[in-house]
Amino acid sequence: MADSPIPDRLVKGRGAVSNRSGRFEAYSRETVDDGWGSWDDPDVPPADDTVLAVDRAKTIISRNQSPDVPFEASINPYRGCEHGCVYCFARPTHAWLGLSAGRDFETRLFYKPDAPALLEAELARPGYRVGTLALGANTDPYQPVERRTGLTRAILQVLQACRHPVGVVTKSGLIARDLDILAPMAAEKLAMVCVSVTTLDRTLARRLEPRAPTPARRLETIARLSEAGVPVAILASPMIPGLTDHELERILEAGAAAGAVSANTILLRLPLEIADLFTEWLEAHYPDRAGRVLSLMRQSRGGRLYDSEFGTRMRGDGPFAQLLSQRFAAVCRRLGLGGRHFSCDTRRFRPPNRTGAQLSLF
Repeated sequence: MADSPIPDRLVKGRGAVSNRSGRFEAYSRETVDDGWGSWDDPDVPPADDTVLAVDRAKTIISRNQSPDVPFEASINPYRGCEHGCVYCFARPTHAWLGLSAGRDFETRLFYKPDAPALLEAELARPGYRVGTLALGANTDPYQPVERRTGLTRAILQVLQACRHPVGVVTKSGLIARDLDILAPMAAEKLAMVCVSVTTLDRTLARRLEPRAPTPARRLETIARLSEAGVPVAILASPMIPGLTDHELERILEAGAAAGAVSANTILLRLPLEIADLFTEWLEAHYPDRAGRVLSLMRQSRGGRLYDSEFGTRMRGDGPFAQLLSQRFAAVCRRLGLGGRHFSCDTRRFRPPNRTGAQLSLF
């Protein structure tokens, strides 16, 4: 008699419901009941601890030519993210490591201990073209493991020493730890921060982003950064049709009240494995809304759950997406929130002095 497949189940503190094999793997895995019955015992939780491993990178600055993002270069100290946001567009990148975009993405993390040294070497290269670096464009640079590694802080120290402009994207209040670096940089127009707030509903946030700070804590972070003189943008992203879109105005109002001077919003994106992961999550947590949410997504993506076309992949198309864009523009005008772009000063940059490097003639 064949073993019975074990259905996927929710795990407290994790966003993804399943942990299917990566899309590049030759074989798929399936958990089965071995007959001992321990899988459904509430006193025997599944092994789901966070594991941190070293990622030996050769370079640290990634470059893109996408017309949809406001930066050309970025730094990502970590792969995977313990925040566990089920909608995270970075999840599919774990397949490149032979891992799952599901639970593996939240529990199998990698960090780049050589990042500060690699950054210093790249900034010192002849002909280096300075521009604002986006820190954390893929996964959050202030996710919980940053308390142990201090990697993001070390990167900021390199950028501060070189007077290199930086823009940080985060959900975490841990960024306030580094105000001693960010505030002086901001005073010289070398630093800005984007804080993401997806919902103001604490219960929804706990399910949607299980290990990220609460919405209230993120608003407090905006206030602390603003009071320290660091310009902050609030990202009401992603907007999930039928689930969070009704909060758009309230999120931006709360951000502006906390001190945000700019804003942006992005319609939920469901590329590759994320479509199945998000569908599973909806059916597990909000089965009564799942049909409507997915229908609105298809209406905004040309009949599909995702459209990767430049120009529309961030905002969608169709009546619902157009109305969302109009609402966003109207509330930003009312609140005086400008676009997300900040003009950082690139003229202050000074390449690092590296031992053994040839000195400048002048």
